[in-house]
Amino acid sequence: MAKDVVCGMDVDPQSAAGQSEYQGQTYYFCSDSCKQQFDENPQQYVQQQ
Repeated sequence: MAKDVVCGMDVDPQSAAGQSEYQGQTYYFCSDSCKQQFDENPQQYVQQQ
């Protein structure tokens, strides 16, 4: 399982609603909304980890 860095939800990479790559790492999302928020400002969410 992967963690959606926007909302904190556990996400199965095989059935994730979306994915984005940032600085060589792939992030998975539970919804298109979370993916869109991440894509607008990925550094904000990566720093929270």
